[in-house]
Amino acid sequence: MSSRFLYPACILFLIILSSCFGRFVMTEKELKEYYKNKPTPSFFTVQNDSVKLFCATAGADTLPPLLLIHGAPGAWYGSRNFLEDSLLQSRFHIIAIDRLGYNKSRFKKKRKAVTSIQTQTVAIHEALLLNHSHRTGILMGSSYGAPIAANMAILYPNEFHHLVMAASAIDPSIEKFWWFHKFIRRGPIKWMLPHFFRTTTDEKFSHVKELQLLLPKWKQLKIPATVIHGGADKIVNPANLDFAREQLKNKQAEFILIPEAGHLIRWQYPDLIKKILLQTLSESRPMSISTTSNR
Repeated sequence: MSSRFLYPACILFLIILSSCFGRFVMTEKELKEYYKNKPTPSFFTVQNDSVKLFCATAGADTLPPLLLIHGAPGAWYGSRNFLEDSLLQSRFHIIAIDRLGYNKSRFKKKRKAVTSIQTQTVAIHEALLLNHSHRTGILMGSSYGAPIAANMAILYPNEFHHLVMAASAIDPSIEKFWWFHKFIRRGPIKWMLPHFFRTTTDEKFSHVKELQLLLPKWKQLKIPATVIHGGADKIVNPANLDFAREQLKNKQAEFILIPEAGHLIRWQYPDLIKKILLQTLSESRPMSISTTSNR
């Protein structure tokens, strides 16, 4: 196909693709409509010199924290079904964040992609300032939020007692790229796309490098983990579950394959995830004085 027809075709396809990815993104108008007849979460912005971290919370802040980390694209509202669950609210202080570069979170006052897993981790850890339970919590990361959650569990082992990873994008050797990625990495087509798509694309091209940096850290994980993946996931290769088995083979870990599940396990099988979260709550323990003082 000549360039005369290639670029218009790419633009048309990417507009369609953008609308497909739009299922991961909600406008303020859509959120307002969604919450018209139901209670909204409580919203907080945790801010310092570098980070502006937007958080949605539910449940008493004196309960153990349940920290939810979304993938790419995404935002806090990807976990709204957990935020509004009355049983989870009675057991956890649920905290769903906007990762840096997405929705209302910023890094150094700029709304752009932050591709470093380490930077994302340290920033998201600030959300625990909202919790006053002085007890360990649960980390749950979905898709590309999973390696960030894993890195956080490794960095702050005394603040969490369980790691849950759903539809995890964690194996650098099988990171999936689509044919259109080379056309939107840079150039005019990229700037025609919505901001969330550009942020996701910038992250996408850093995944392999960032996941390789995480490789030597897996052996440092000290807390139990549960890894869930769908056999029909077309976005993140189900073989990531095998990678998790290999990296965590000497760890206290459970691996769950749901053959018929796609990528959105949080929405397709919320009762299963809810059961896992409630079961692991019994592992919660008081944090040491030195740890709580750092908050």
